[in-house]
Parts: sequence; C-alpha cells; structure tokens
Amino acid sequence: MIEMTMVKPLINQTVITELILLGFGDHPELQIFFFLLFLVIYIITMMGNLLIVVLVVTDRHLHIPMYFFLGNLSCLEICYTSTILPRMLVSFLTGNRTISIPGCFVQLYCFGFLVTAETCLLSVMSYDRYLAICKPFQYQFLMSNKVCIILAAGSWISGCFSVSVVVVWLSQLTYCGINVIDHFFCDFVPLSKLACSDITLVMEVALMLCSVFTLPPFLLTITSYICIISVILRIPSTTGRQKTFSTCSSHLLVVTIFYGTLMIVYLLPEGPLLKGSSKVFSFFYAVMTPMINPLIYSLRNKEVKEALRRCTSKFWSSLRF
Repeated sequence: MIEMTMVKPLINQTVITELILLGFGDHPELQIFFFLLFLVIYIITMMGNLLIVVLVVTDRHLHIPMYFFLGNLSCLEICYTSTILPRMLVSFLTGNRTISIPGCFVQLYCFGFLVTAETCLLSVMSYDRYLAICKPFQYQFLMSNKVCIILAAGSWISGCFSVSVVVVWLSQLTYCGINVIDHFFCDFVPLSKLACSDITLVMEVALMLCSVFTLPPFLLTITSYICIISVILRIPSTTGRQKTFSTCSSHLLVVTIFYGTLMIVYLLPEGPLLKGSSKVFSFFYAVMTPMINPLIYSLRNKEVKEALRRCTSKFWSSLRF
C-alpha cells in the first residue's frame, strides 16, 4: 500500500528547485556497463515496436482487431520507454543526474499516463482474444471497427485524465530539504516523500486510482486467459492445442510480470523485505516488458512473419528499380 505520511515544513528549510536521481549511480565502476546494457535494451525495444507499428499500418492482412490493439501497444511502449531511457543514457555518459522540478513532473505525468493506458489496453487485448477463441461466431459483431476504436481510445483517455489529477495536485505542493531520489526516474512514491506539505489526501487519491487501474484490469486479464485455456484444453488436435497453449501461456507470463510488479511497487506496504527494492521491480515493468512484448505478442505469430516477409520483398524490389 502506498505509504501515507505527513511532512511538516521546518524553519529555514530551503525550497528545492531540482532533484538528483541516483539511478544506478551507487556503482560508479559499472557505469559503462550500464550504459551499454540500457543502450542495447533501448535499441531492441525501439526497433521491435517500430517494426510492429510499420507492419500493422502498411500490411492490409494485419488490419484486424488483434493487430490494431498490438499496434497501439507498440506505440505506447515506444513513447513511455522514451520518457526514461534516453535521459538515463545521458546520465551514464555525463554523470549529471540532476533534473528540474518541472522536468520531473513532466516525466512523472508522461510515464504515469502511458503505463495506466497500458494496463487498460492489455486487459482489452485479453478480452479480444477471449472473444476470438471462446465466442468465434459472435466475434465480428462484438469486436467491430467502431468498438475497437472506442476501446483503444478509452485506454489512452483513461490514462491521460487519471494521472492528471495526481500530478497537478503534487505540483502544487512545496518541496524542501533533501533533494535526492533513489530511483532511475521520477516516480510518484519517492517524489511525494520529499514534500513538506500535508500529502495524506493526495496519497489516498493516488492509492484509489492505482487500485482502480491495476486490480480490475489484472483480474479481467487473468479471467480471460483462464477461459481461453479451458477452451484450448478441449482442442482435439494435440499439435494445435500445444501451439495455442504455448502462445497464451507466454502472454499470461508477461502480463503477470507487468501487473505483478506494478502492484508490488504501488499497492503493497514498504516493509523490510521490500524496502529499497522498488527500483528493481520498476525495472521489470518499465524497461523489460516493453522490450519483450513485441517478441511475445507479435513477432512469433505466423501472420506477422508473413507480413514481414512481404514487406522485405517489396523493399528489395523497390531498390532494384
């Protein structure tokens, strides 16, 4: 559970105007290694997700609900990975870990908005797969183009407005005293601990929003995949059953890691076992899942492989002429 504390301003405390994000700077001898590691992760993430977006937009065979949502997911991950990793890479090279208070709020808003949108979008994607596998005869009607657009737009809009409330509220508070955050980006919990104002109410609102945009989407996703797996187990073909089960289990593993680490960071109390480990758990949902999602959700699919082959053939043909 997000810790609810009240910090009162002290006399002669200096109001801070910039923050220091420690990131992984407590290991100075590994800065080059971290730079190369995160650079590779960023390149793989961008290339994988950009490839999915290009294929979904240009190949008419992928103009179906499943790939429409996957394209939205890739757009989300391109954006929210880019709110964190480029700045981290610069700090590894220059050693400058400072960020202004306004810059911190911008990063917090962009990241919070995109992650919240992703929690909604992943549940929409699981619902889409549930309809396709468990209710195939009603699928075209229930998942029409209009419904797809509404569900995707609703995911983006939900993230935008839900995070706005908390970030605007936080920006009105006074921050003084220690200006060091033991994290690799401006996250809500470590930033709120630096406030000198009463943060009890904003913490309660943030906890409520975290619960609404994490628990219900997670439960919907889990329920959808349980129904899907129950249908898969009734497939007579052993090969078809194994292939479909392998795909669904991979999806389920990724969403469990994503939602699970989110809930650990934002909903569980920071006890002795979790103290100081939020940075590690944040790494999984903020850095790792955007990198592996293109592989798990898209690049293993036969349709995507065929679309990639067609796109490559068109590209080489255009070079010849």
